[in-house]
Amino acid sequence: MLKSKCMGKIKNDNIRHVVHPYEPVKSMNSRVLVLGSIPSVRSMTEGFYYMHPQNRFWPVMAGVFGDEGFLSRNINEKKSALIRNHVALYDAICECDIWLSSDSSVTGIVPTNIDSIVSGTNITHIFCNGRRAYDVMQKYSPQYMNMTSYLPSTSPANAVFKLDRLIEAWRCIRIMD
Repeated sequence: MLKSKCMGKIKNDNIRHVVHPYEPVKSMNSRVLVLGSIPSVRSMTEGFYYMHPQNRFWPVMAGVFGDEGFLSRNINEKKSALIRNHVALYDAICECDIWLSSDSSVTGIVPTNIDSIVSGTNITHIFCNGRRAYDVMQKYSPQYMNMTSYLPSTSPANAVFKLDRLIEAWRCIRIMD
């Protein structure tokens, strides 16, 4: 079994065992939590969420909030933009086995402890970036479903949604301006 610090343990046929490498981005003033599934291979290599150049997460956030800080290549500027706009960011899965970056291949899920993320914040709503994150929340954190919504994935695999359509769908995360 090979081990890569960035990508997790490579088991076989590009299946990797991933233990979530990042802390949640949040502050006591966070009002919404955006949950993805698990970091992609590219995001693991780059050291932060949604770093694949074809993923539209950061352009969507910039479009929704009108904040160019989301478009910076600098990770600290991205974090500052999230905090400035009262958005917390993490993933629904804390640990799993996954083939490359395919959400549909995820097995052996260890869910994130959502209590630990919302604790000490003003989070009133959770938005799931894509179906896998939503399904994980539904299965493992049903106590939060009354405050959880599904949003279309910003992944390049979701080619049906162009950028302008994603921005429109995601505008609901500005629930407390």
